[in-house]
This record gives sequence, C-alpha cells and structure tokens, in this order.
Amino acid sequence: MRTGFATVGYQPNWLEILDSAFMRNAMIGGTIVALAAGVIGYFVVVRQSAFAAHALAHIGLPGATGAVLLGLSPVFGLGVFCVAGAMLISVLGQRASERDVVTGTVLAFATGLGLFFNSLATKSSSTMTNVLFGNLLAITGEQLMVFAALLAVVAITVGVVYRPLLYSSINSAVAQAKGIPVGALSLVFIVLLALTVTMAIQAVGTLLLFALVITPAATAIALTPRPALAMAISTGLAVACVWLGLIASAMFNAPPSFLIVTIVTAVWLVVWLRHRGSHRNEPAPHC
Repeated sequence: MRTGFATVGYQPNWLEILDSAFMRNAMIGGTIVALAAGVIGYFVVVRQSAFAAHALAHIGLPGATGAVLLGLSPVFGLGVFCVAGAMLISVLGQRASERDVVTGTVLAFATGLGLFFNSLATKSSSTMTNVLFGNLLAITGEQLMVFAALLAVVAITVGVVYRPLLYSSINSAVAQAKGIPVGALSLVFIVLLALTVTMAIQAVGTLLLFALVITPAATAIALTPRPALAMAISTGLAVACVWLGLIASAMFNAPPSFLIVTIVTAVWLVVWLRHRGSHRNEPAPHC
C-alpha cells in the first residue's frame, strides 16, 4: 500500500520544471515578496510588532473567504481586510498598553468571521487552505503586476520616511519630544506591514508568515547593529531562501512553503547558536 510520502522524491527533470511558466511566476513573485518582507521585517523586529504581523495575517482570512463568496479575487479581499485591520489597530491601539488587547480582540473577531464565511460555501475551503499554508506555485501574471505595484509602494514609502521611521522605531519617546509625528508614522508603518503581509501570505501562508517577514530580519539584526546593512542582509537572505526553496521543491516534489521555512529557520538557528556561543565566551566583567 502506497502512502502520501511516495510522491515526495528526487525528480530527474527538475530543470525542465524550473523552466516552466508557473515556476517562473513563482520565482518572480517570491522574489517580490521577499524584497518587501526583508525591508519591512527589520522595522517589525525593531518595533517589537511581531504579534501585529501575525494578527494581520489572520485578519485577512475573512477577506479572502468573503471575496470568494462575492465572486472576487481572494487576494483583493485579503488586502482590503489586512489594510482595514491595520488601520483599526493603529487608531484604537494608540497607547502601547492597549495595543495588544486591541490587536487580540480584532484578531479573534476576524478569525471567527473567516470561519463563518468559510462555512457558507464549499469553494472557500480551498481558499482557506491556500491562505493558511500559501500556494506560491499558483501565482498568476495578474498577481505579479499587483505584487510589483505593492512592492513599489512599500519601497518608495520606506525611502521617503526612512529616517523619522527609524528614529521613532528605536526611541519613540525621544522622537516625539523632538516633534517627529510618531502617531502618523505608526499608521504608515502598519499599513505597509499589511501590504507586505498580503503578499507574503501567497508565498508561505498565515501559519508560516513569521519565517519570511520576521526570521530573516531577526537573523540580520543578530549579525550587525547597522540598520541599513541589516535591511540589506535581511532582504538578501529572504530572496535566497525563496529561490533555494523553489529549486528544492522542483528537485524533490515538496511544498515550496515548507522548504522556504525550513531553510530560513536553519539559517536563523545557526546564527542564533553562534551569537549565543560568542556571548558565553566573553570574559566576565571584573568588580
């Protein structure tokens, strides 16, 4: 009796698979997502907004399933709910002490709404699976155009607000005292995060989102304290892991999202162990 594992194995024709149209779309789409995730991920880690990134991924779920019910694109619904949820969290959670409560409440409601929409139509089941686990190999040419436009928005906006955003991310109290519009920058940041999450879900899904948005940035920050260099390393690492994951997927007929997450996590673990070991070997301070 053959099990599901029998389909996973080396494929001699993997170069032909890499040259196929759907794999080219996956490469281009994955690269676009990785570029956005690498840049915005740095600010997510510095601002300690990992929970917000996780929440936005799930907040987009009812948008995707609801769009299917209305005959619209799931990516469109996903983006609308992610951005709307981001703005709601930013407006209602302006105080740091209230932000997690607001985020968790919006997350809980959105998850319940997604399950409700999913129960109304059987077509939503496959949509929910794709949202939860990603389906990079299903990216279309139209989605690539949308992703490219979103990447342009993220890149241009970060370029314009880079210095004040970085300053407010590192020390918001001092930035506010110097007259920097911390509240407005927080809203800009979380909307950019929502756009990035919308793209990243297509690549790795909501459940594995951390691996592309958070982990490369955390790895880069462990390697260097310089913000610009950390962003460059984070972006390069995210792109490299997407490419390696897709190549391995073609070679061994395995889900690319799983392989991308595995590679990213392995790199982070090596850096983390090395970073921890270097701190252990430091001489103890003398009294």
